[in-house]
Amino acid sequence: MNLFFILAAIVMLGVMVMIHECGHFFAARLTGIPVKEFAIGFGPRLVSWKSKKHETQFFLRLIPAGGYCMFYGEDDTEGKEQQDPRCINRFAPWKRMITIAMGPVMNFVLAFIAAVILFAAAGQDAVGRAVISDVTAGGPAAEAGILPGDIIDQVNGQKMEGVTEDGNLPAVAMISAYQAGEPPIDLVLERKNAAGDSEFVFVSVTPDYSKAEGRPLIGITVGYEVLRGAVPVTFFEAIPLAADYCVRAGGAILSGLKTMLTTGEGFDQSAGPVGIVQLIAEETRQNGWEMYLQLLVMISVNLGLFNLIPIPGLDGSRIIFLLIEAIRRKPVNQKIEAAVHMTGYALLMGLMLFMTCKDILHIFQ
Repeated sequence: MNLFFILAAIVMLGVMVMIHECGHFFAARLTGIPVKEFAIGFGPRLVSWKSKKHETQFFLRLIPAGGYCMFYGEDDTEGKEQQDPRCINRFAPWKRMITIAMGPVMNFVLAFIAAVILFAAAGQDAVGRAVISDVTAGGPAAEAGILPGDIIDQVNGQKMEGVTEDGNLPAVAMISAYQAGEPPIDLVLERKNAAGDSEFVFVSVTPDYSKAEGRPLIGITVGYEVLRGAVPVTFFEAIPLAADYCVRAGGAILSGLKTMLTTGEGFDQSAGPVGIVQLIAEETRQNGWEMYLQLLVMISVNLGLFNLIPIPGLDGSRIIFLLIEAIRRKPVNQKIEAAVHMTGYALLMGLMLFMTCKDILHIFQ
């Protein structure tokens, strides 16, 4: 891995964390909650300035891998700032809820934007279709004029692409679902002419019930043709594709997380910041910018979902405390809440250190 791809990986992580913190910051601005400090990056301070209007201290720090957004009275275990009118706990729960939730929400927004760019620029992966490899002589398909090499484009007006959830071809599933007495099945077939150009042929065929197979058949053998390359899409067509991609990414992440928490499976494959940087750099070097955007989507969705887990120190835990406050109509003891969050934060930092050491050992091994 050369330095360029490593820097690209670090920039990706930095942007994701910064977008998260900007979500907190701008939500606080909109709801009127004062921000005590806002920093771009970590480590030694390079530049700092203070907003006269909002009294927020801004920092530009050396390591461009994230940042933070600090509020007055946040995690104040000694209660020194609880009487300060700028203290976050003195504002309405719904305002604090929006401010906290907008961090993960912005990670989802970033993932969605990246996915839209990915589909608009690279197109949609072409899907396979059912191609007829053989036609039984004397069967319904042969009598209807179906030929080997025909591609089933439509069945009863429905486009036939991809596979069903159980791994079957949609065309086969629809033909097998035919019931005696129903109208013939209408097929639109894509066929190559003598010049090699595609033309579409319409046929109607009535399946015969096969006792041996236990289902209706038309006398064809169907294979799965994978169309190589990508299908160009417009910007507006990319939007629903991007939304579906993000939802599927979130589902896969939640499924993997559930498996890890219940069985421990996959923990040995998890990684900390060093391992993630290594993964991004290597995959981008091998597979290009499309893989870079795909990883950005996956990791940003992952970051948003992870922060919503009700683990002390994360946004999800703070949201739980706000829900308890809303139900009880009075806040939880602020010192207790702060202690819970600080303890959770310390444990998370310990886990991060452990994962970093694990990543470094893995690199040397």
